[in-house]
Amino acid sequence: MTLTLHCWGRGWLPLLAGLSCTWSSALAQSPTQESFDSGSKPAYPVASTALTTGSWTFDEALLGTDAGDHKNGAQAARLRETGKLTMDFFLPNGAAVVTVQHARFGADASSGFELWYQAQNCGCDTWIKVGNTIISSSPDLQTASFAVNVPNAIRFELRKVSGGAGRLNLDDFVVAPYTTTAPPVSTGDNGHLTMGNPSGAATDVNMPTNYLMVKPQYALSYHRDKGKPNWVSWYLAPVWFGPARRQDDFRPDPDLPSGWYRPGTTSYSGSGFDRGHNCPSADRLSTTADNSATFLMTNMMPQSPNNNQQTWANLENYSRTLVNQGNELYIICGSYGTGGTGSNGYFTTIDNGRITVPERCWKVIVVLPTGTNDVSRVSATTRIIAIDTPNQQGLNQNWGTYRTTVDAIEAATGLDILSALPPAVQEVVEAKTDNGPTQ
Repeated sequence: MTLTLHCWGRGWLPLLAGLSCTWSSALAQSPTQESFDSGSKPAYPVASTALTTGSWTFDEALLGTDAGDHKNGAQAARLRETGKLTMDFFLPNGAAVVTVQHARFGADASSGFELWYQAQNCGCDTWIKVGNTIISSSPDLQTASFAVNVPNAIRFELRKVSGGAGRLNLDDFVVAPYTTTAPPVSTGDNGHLTMGNPSGAATDVNMPTNYLMVKPQYALSYHRDKGKPNWVSWYLAPVWFGPARRQDDFRPDPDLPSGWYRPGTTSYSGSGFDRGHNCPSADRLSTTADNSATFLMTNMMPQSPNNNQQTWANLENYSRTLVNQGNELYIICGSYGTGGTGSNGYFTTIDNGRITVPERCWKVIVVLPTGTNDVSRVSATTRIIAIDTPNQQGLNQNWGTYRTTVDAIEAATGLDILSALPPAVQEVVEAKTDNGPTQ
């Protein structure tokens, strides 16, 4: 079965010339993936370049093949100064999520870049920024994820916005079409995604590094290739407390797609790292089933014992204290980076390379007095706790030592953590560092 594709823009590949522009319906719904491995552009001056996905305009940018170009495959885009990569065509199926890999070129200084989009049906030339500025400071490729969620024809532009003469590599640009996105996130009260879907995760097996799983007890974005969640989000109120006991029934998650590796009970054995809960066992004691759900391995991250059992546990206990003081909490937790130090020393992976050990562990807690219309009640005076801890032994047991801003965590992870809040509110509350009590 075929459907007619309207060939928007001015830059579809020359090999499409003369064809009727028909795709199979299955292909039309597949992610758009640009590896930057085709085409040739050896110099920086502005020019259009034919790539696998279509024609892109490179401005202060080229396709780099040098040893200093960090790339998957033969080449990667390299930007300098205020370089830009612009699609010369529109993607007809809109976009749910965009991911792109990035690294600083060679030994150059860090650079910042942004993702912008233009919708075809807006009747204007307006470009709209997506998410936050990403700072690329590592010589190793990192993945940035942007939640777009635009249903109509769309095109993108990647802009280098800081770093001066420092050069930036971008590679493996992937757009998941809007038709693969999960149902719209409810902004109603008491949901695990009330404050937003930080990475625009979707229940689509074609998004293995950002796969949405929504359980009665919590929601998460799972990264198949790292064997752990990108983030876990849950609502905490007295209704989740109760007489159930800790089950300790660590086990593989049967809800992972068929064919994916499923971390199991012994995946962390002998590693020197704890099976660190994202959503804690003690936050789900209303029933035995609720507590048991927290022991699914998709809720775990390799965490240093001191971090998990001391610093992290103290914050978890304090969170429950806040609930007992008449508050309801929205909590988002995750980890990022590669390489941590457990009781057996430093490792980048465990379980024969199938689970990545994170470098940092983070958590954001929105504290609201019990009430209704929760999203609308978040304001400049709302207490928001954000911490970012090294994944290593010997941490300060006082979690307050590691307080930071939501903005800083977003810059490090590429997430839009409180995406359901109005942009003006996000701008204020995400820039503050909490200075409230710690016990």
